Amino acid sequence: MHLNSAERKEIALLKRKKYSLRDIAAALDRSVSTISDELSLNKVRGRYDPKKATHKAYVRRKYAKHQGMKIAGHKELRQFVEKELLSDQSPAAIAGRIKKKVRSLPRVSKNTIYRYIKSPYGRKIEYYRLKRRGKSRRRLPYTKPWKDRTFIDQRPKHINARSRVGNAEVDFIVSGKAGHGIILVVVDRKLRVSFLEQILHPTQQAVTEALQHIKQRYSEWRSMTTDNDILLQHHKKLEVVLGIRIYFCHPYHSWEKGTVENTNKHIRRDILKRSDISCYSKKFIQKVEDKLNNRYMAVLDHATPAELLEAYRKRKKRRSAGRNSKK
Repeated sequence: MHLNSAERKEIALLKRKKYSLRDIAAALDRSVSTISDELSLNKVRGRYDPKKATHKAYVRRKYAKHQGMKIAGHKELRQFVEKELLSDQSPAAIAGRIKKKVRSLPRVSKNTIYRYIKSPYGRKIEYYRLKRRGKSRRRLPYTKPWKDRTFIDQRPKHINARSRVGNAEVDFIVSGKAGHGIILVVVDRKLRVSFLEQILHPTQQAVTEALQHIKQRYSEWRSMTTDNDILLQHHKKLEVVLGIRIYFCHPYHSWEKGTVENTNKHIRRDILKRSDISCYSKKFIQKVEDKLNNRYMAVLDHATPAELLEAYRKRKKRRSAGRNSKK
């Protein structure tokens, strides 16, 4: 996102006071690369003047209109791209979806979409994307080691290979310090379909009930991989109640459940970090889940998780009907 004139004046002032780039970035709540680019691109004769920098940035933007013209000049393409960007689809996912599934529109690359966002035509999108940024999240506390856990290195090969539907990863999204409540997140490793449940008063019993609600909607569920949150200490009871196997990541190895961690990043676009999860309605949580399951994903050949789950269930139903007819 481009800097405004007030921010440029602040940069000039802090620079005269010999502040480092990192300190300037922290003061303006910007990335270090943004400050570095601003100083290198908008200097005039080796000096940074905020008024001249603002004018130089304006001129560069004005004469960069052609960068967004491929999309801006095609009404249907522009409507499609803007709609999907506002639904938090990534430029790479949109480009892949058009190439694979939407043959009626001209092909565009992810870089073309990025250029459109940065052009004068994409200011609304650029502002929206900046506004969705959030801060770091606070995690649930880890419990002391307990017995009888089955760790991830004992997981069957077919789960590691993502070859079957029904093997999920599980995590919790927590409120900020001033809030309360958590969101249980369950993601199928093969189909990437997500299921969310809001838990206002986190207890082991509440977690059990939330997992049972998801099992009713996700009948394919056969196993889950999770971390060592204290709310899952009753994992042996959960295995019996849910009829699934539970595997644990090694302590402090969150990357071992990368699918759900990646999903959490997308959830945080709508449920901001440090927010109070109890303030969100169940209807809103359902909208977030629907958005997750309607993302175009390159790993799914630019189909959506919802499309693949529906197709899987239809195939399973046909096979079941075929077996019954033979009897």
